[in-house]
Formats: sequence, structure tokens, C-alpha cells
Amino acid sequence: MSDPLLLIETLGAVRRITIDRPEKLNALNRATLEALHRAFAEAAEDTAVRVVILTGAGDKAFVAGADIAELAGLSPIEARATSRLGQQLMTRIEQLGKPVLAQVNGYCLGGGMELAMACHLRVASEKARFGQPEVQLGLIPGFGGTQRLLRLAGRGAALELCLTGQQIDAQRAWQLGLVNRVVAPEALATETLALAEQLAGLAPQALRGVLDAVLTGGESALATGLEFETQAFAVAFSTADMREGTTAFLERRKPSFTGR
Repeated sequence: MSDPLLLIETLGAVRRITIDRPEKLNALNRATLEALHRAFAEAAEDTAVRVVILTGAGDKAFVAGADIAELAGLSPIEARATSRLGQQLMTRIEQLGKPVLAQVNGYCLGGGMELAMACHLRVASEKARFGQPEVQLGLIPGFGGTQRLLRLAGRGAALELCLTGQQIDAQRAWQLGLVNRVVAPEALATETLALAEQLAGLAPQALRGVLDAVLTGGESALATGLEFETQAFAVAFSTADMREGTTAFLERRKPSFTGR
């Protein structure tokens, strides 16, 4: 797939998607949201892709937010449609069924932070900055920020960040649980790819089971989540990868997972 707004690379079993609007700090306009929808739909369908990395072009920004010039001209009805389009993209990423890693290389604000929170893991440069500054524009987050921030970092942090609009650094984001790893800027791409390749070497159906169980449990009562986990655990026993993994362990060799 080719798209003027995205750079898409296939690195073995890893697909890297780069938002390519560095002159706009990779801001999310409608065309970019639609391009990302297409790119993630293709990644979901491609069985050779086991892990996706999402990042932004340049060293200044992952995504600095939504495109304010575009937002400023929207009517309330158009704004509702834009919010739904953004939320649908975030849900598509979250429910991809394959691990998605955000490689956060700079400003990660507004819609960019919402995009990163929809990913399953986040690796951030020490220079990264996070925030939900919409309130400073007379707005609120519209792509899921209030809800995913609440679930990732808790009510106190969600209210503080969304009410004040203030930015935090990568270390504070890590302390709040918004970031999984913080690395030196020059090591960001290498470290993120290494993590992606590690995940890509594991059993795809097992990874999907973990993703589905955690996402389901996060939205359910404990008993419901536990029952889902039991069912997913049982399904894993029907896969060739489970037999390969247990056999390889007993034979003291590295497993070779095929996704079956």
C-alpha cells in the first residue's frame, strides 16, 4: 500500500507505519485519519504481519495533535463526525488483534496522545512530551482521551491532565503508567524494533488471546474477565503453536511458531 501521508515499511514480521507530515508536526487531519484507517485495516488482513509500530516522521513530534486549522472551521455536526472517525480509528488499533507499539519521538499531544494510548505498548524518547491540551482551546479531547487516560492512569491523573492541559515529560508519563519504556533518543528506533521483533517471535494466537483478555477484562466485572480468560486459555490448547511451544520447552530448544 502506498499513501502520500504515510511511510509504510515491512521489516520481516513487523510493519512500521510512519505519519509523514513533519512540516505540520504530524498533526491529524481528516485525510490522515482515513489513511491510518486503511493502513491498519491492511495490517490486520496481512497474515505475515505479526506486530505493528506506529510513529511520526522527524525528531520533533510523534503527533502534536489534531490539525487545528481544520478543526476551527467545523460545525457541531461536523465535529461530531470527526470525533467518531477518530474514535473509530483508535478502536481499530486497540482491537487489531496484533500488538501495536507506539514509538514516541517528541511531542505527543491531544490527538497524538490519544493515538498513542490506543496502542498496546508505548516506547518513548527521553525528549518526548505528553499532554491533552484541548481545554486551552475551549475544547475537550474527542478521540477517546478522557476514557483511555482514565483507564491507563486513573481518575486523578486523567482529571489533572485534561483539566489543566499541561504537558508532562516522558519520566512523569512512565510514573503514571502511560509509557512502558523510556529510552535515549538515539536508541528509540532500535529499542522499539527490538521489542517488536521479540513479540513477533511469539505465538500470534497466544498474543491475541492476551490482548483480547486484557481488553475484555478492563471493561468487565472480574467474574466476566475470568470466564473470558478461561475460554481463551482452552482455545489455545487447540493450536499447533501451543503444541510446538510446550514440545520445544521439554526438548530444551527454541520454538518456531507458525500462527496456526
